[in-house]
Amino acid sequence: MNINIGRVVLGGLVAGLVLNVGEVLLNDIVQGSHIKDFMARHNFADPGGSFIAAAVGLTFVMGIVLVLVYALIRGRLGPGVKTAVIAGLFGWFAVSVYSGIITGMLYGNPMVTIAKGVVWGLFQYVLAAIAGAWLYKEA
Repeated sequence: MNINIGRVVLGGLVAGLVLNVGEVLLNDIVQGSHIKDFMARHNFADPGGSFIAAAVGLTFVMGIVLVLVYALIRGRLGPGVKTAVIAGLFGWFAVSVYSGIITGMLYGNPMVTIAKGVVWGLFQYVLAAIAGAWLYKEA
C-alpha cells in the first residue's frame, strides 16, 4: 500500500491543532503561574512572537509526523485506535519524556512540574494521534 500524503497532512494538521491547544492549556492555564515565576526568578525574557510562531509551526509539523508514523505502522499493526495510540506514544516519548525531563532538569525545574508535563503529554499526544489517524485513509 502507498501512503496517502494528502491524508497524512490533513490528519497531521488536525493532530497539530490538538497538540497546540494542549500546549496552550498546559503552559498558560495548568502551569502558567509556575512558568512566569520560574522565568522571572531566572531572569529569562518572555518568549516573543517569533518564538510563539516557531513553536506553533513546529507543533503542527509534529502532528504531521504523528500521522506519518501511524501510516507507516498501520500496515503491520492494522488500522485503528490501538495503532494510533502506539504512534502517539512514540511522539510522547520523544517530546514529553525524553526532551521534557532532560530540559526540565537542565533548567532546574522541580520534579513535580516535570512530572505534570510528562503526564499531560501522555494524554495530549495519544489524543492527537487518534484524532489525526481518524482522518487518515490509504492511497
